[in-house]
Order: sequence, then structure tokens, then C-alpha cells
Amino acid sequence: MNCCNCNCNQVPFVDGYVPYLMVTNITVGTTAVNLSMGDRNIAPTGTIYVRIGTAIPAGTDAALPVTLSLNGNTRQLTFFGGQPVTVADLQGTGVLEVFNDLGNNILQLLSTPAPAAAATNQQG
Repeated sequence: MNCCNCNCNQVPFVDGYVPYLMVTNITVGTTAVNLSMGDRNIAPTGTIYVRIGTAIPAGTDAALPVTLSLNGNTRQLTFFGGQPVTVADLQGTGVLEVFNDLGNNILQLLSTPAPAAAATNQQG
């Protein structure tokens, strides 16, 4: 399992020593879209950053909920209040800020990606 563009099983760090996890596989199912981060030698609790380097395939049902998998554990990604994050909320590539608390079954999106139109307007 590689972490970024190398063949190691390490968790890369961004400036300030905050780790991020790379999505290594996207699976589109009939009931959810799963973003897998593979198997790592960590069980992060608290704030983590998730880097999505490949967009969810075009044409995927925008209403499908999004799940995240790490170390064989798959859970639904939610907003504050428990509403599910859907494909419509995660267009394109980038970095998500997520709060993970496995013991209390919380996997909550803290950052809100910019809508596709707004992101286009900000580029030059």
C-alpha cells in the first residue's frame, strides 16, 4: 500500500505535523460510494485529513451517501447533526477535514468543499 507517490506504508504529514490519509480506492455501489484508505498501522482518533486524488466517477448517482473505510472498518460520513454526506457534496478532488471517533461512532465532515461553480470562479 503506498501513501502518496511512493511504495511505503507510512502516513504522510503536511506542514505542522498533521497527518493525512490518501484515498486509495473509490468503489461505487448501489447503496453508497466508498472512499477507501486501505490498511494502515494507525487507528486515528480526532481530526484527520483525507486527500481525494481521484474524483468520484462522473455519472454516479449524486444522492448516494459516502462512506470511508480504513483498516477494514467502513462507516458513513456525516455532517453536523448526522445528515449523510452524499456524492453531490464531494465533487472533484481535494482534501477533507474529518473528525473521527471510533468509540462513539462519529465520522463527521468538518470542512465544506466549495461548489463546483464557486471553485471555477476562484481560479484566475
